[in-house]
Amino acid sequence: MLDKKMRGFEIAKGWEDKEIHLPVRKTKYSAGYDVEAAEDIIIPAFYPGIKPTLVPTGLKAYCQNDEFYMLVNRSSGPKKGLIMANSLGIVDADYYGNETTDGHFFFQFFNCLDHDIEIKKGDCIGQVIFQKYLTVDNDQAEGIRIGGIGSTDKK
Repeated sequence: MLDKKMRGFEIAKGWEDKEIHLPVRKTKYSAGYDVEAAEDIIIPAFYPGIKPTLVPTGLKAYCQNDEFYMLVNRSSGPKKGLIMANSLGIVDADYYGNETTDGHFFFQFFNCLDHDIEIKKGDCIGQVIFQKYLTVDNDQAEGIRIGGIGSTDKK
């Protein structure tokens, strides 16, 4: 997939001039890289039937072919009313640079409070954790990603 680069973050196409900060770990033993919101956004109070709000990061991430990265909520997220719609997001290595989204990843949130929550550009909204994965002996996956978020499309 990538020659010498192992894993990391880049600014996604269309966000280059938006003063996006690359994620960092805050302490020596932190597992996660803190991710900021790329723009101001309102997360409306929950009601039955509401769809999750996609919070843009302006970022894409790359990793090795036998790795993925997880998008996880901050430990303070639920205390502030923010619940990730899918509990955690799994992003495969082949999402990076795909033709539909360029690999731009978003956090999907529901607001479990009775009032709207305002997220400001630069607020820390979640974390990214990189991981290796294993395959079974008879794995024969050969598909190639052609879509973006939540895509099972393949060539």
